[in-house]
Amino acid sequence: MKLKNTAVLFGLLCTLSAFNVAAQKEVDVWLTSSDRSALFTQQKNLAFTNQTNNNPSIEINEKETYQSIDGFGYTLTGGSAQHIIKMTAPARAKLLKELFATDGNNIGVSYIRLSIGASDLNEKVFSYNDLSEGQKDLEQAKFDLGPDRADVIPVMKEILAINPKIKILGSPWSPPLWMKTAYDARGGQLKPQYYQSYASYFVKYVQQMKKEGIRIDAITVQNEPLHPGNNPSMLMVAPDQATFIKKHLGPAFKKAGITAKIILYDHNADRPDYPISILDDPEANKYIDGSGFHLYGGSIEALTDVHNAHPDKHIYFTEQMVIENPNDKEINITNPVRRLIIGATRNWSRNVLEWNLAADPENKPFTDRGGCPMCQGAVTINGDNYTRNLAYYSIGHASKFVRPGSVRIASNDLKGLPNVVFRTPDGKKVLIVANTSNESQTFNISLGGKTTTASLNKGSVATYIF
Repeated sequence: MKLKNTAVLFGLLCTLSAFNVAAQKEVDVWLTSSDRSALFTQQKNLAFTNQTNNNPSIEINEKETYQSIDGFGYTLTGGSAQHIIKMTAPARAKLLKELFATDGNNIGVSYIRLSIGASDLNEKVFSYNDLSEGQKDLEQAKFDLGPDRADVIPVMKEILAINPKIKILGSPWSPPLWMKTAYDARGGQLKPQYYQSYASYFVKYVQQMKKEGIRIDAITVQNEPLHPGNNPSMLMVAPDQATFIKKHLGPAFKKAGITAKIILYDHNADRPDYPISILDDPEANKYIDGSGFHLYGGSIEALTDVHNAHPDKHIYFTEQMVIENPNDKEINITNPVRRLIIGATRNWSRNVLEWNLAADPENKPFTDRGGCPMCQGAVTINGDNYTRNLAYYSIGHASKFVRPGSVRIASNDLKGLPNVVFRTPDGKKVLIVANTSNESQTFNISLGGKTTTASLNKGSVATYIF
């Protein structure tokens, strides 16, 4: 009888022990150190306990929720696709798997932006309906994806084979030249008599990409509408964009059964009045999903201003150049993570897109008369070889773990330790922390009465998954 009781007691102790181990909840840690000793590298796990200490704490409150997340990624410019398609098939497959798959050390990019026609990081400027000066094609009968069939479309198909659910955003830098006030890819405005034809141009783009097996989830109306000095580019002031959306683009999408979202603005955070003024127009508002932002000017908190003005509309972060000198001993990882990954999502953005995916060692190609000679890619491609840059690591800290459908949940913002936290579709929590202070920091991560203690050297970033 005594032996039987001992066996029962032993079994109970084993069960309780197993329960306690499970209750500790191990925390996965991925680190990028400012001294490059770790570059998005998995570290030793942490564990939650009931122990208390006097460290500052990041308190997580999953009962307080914010926006859903669509994804993190880059712009697949024509130049990016040009370099990728020139790689041999095995090298290209290796690169794309590392970028778009989620297993192993792959970073799981989940959102891609494409240029509708050429951007300033194409080898040459083109639209999908180029005509000689004086000619016109109001019905878009001659519309053709043309140059993108050589690189962007085949690369995009390989990406979709890895991640069929990736979100795709299309953005135009300029309409066909014959639609503009000056027959020039750079600057000018859209002539009002071509508003309807340009709306048809967008419809054709979405339809023809669909025929290629590429579903466009959303479009922006004009990349950087207040910067007509690039090549290509176009000035589109807010009243004109409102008219174009409410009288032409919105109705054209509705008539054609196009479900792609319409995102307005797509420019810097220094002019929140631009999207707000259009959203204030009830005729335009009904066709608009949300507003897109860059951060070459203004404050990231302006995104919250737009959200507060129209909380039923979404916020997107659609572009920011993130560059580094690869010869620098230190990597400034906290800057893009603090400003974009943490800053944009804490201000209601559903995505973060950096600029751009790939370039060669000379940052080519780029257009003349305004193209970007300093626009480094997330990866630098040299033949079949590639190196990873600052933009690669900053996006990776979010994209691999904060999968589409995740929801931002509340956390306090500690001085010197900006952070953001998400709950993923499978119930995990993902906390991203940047140490922006001038010294190492030891801090607690607290959730539901449990605590774990972590340390970050100055200038370093970590993602914690539990």
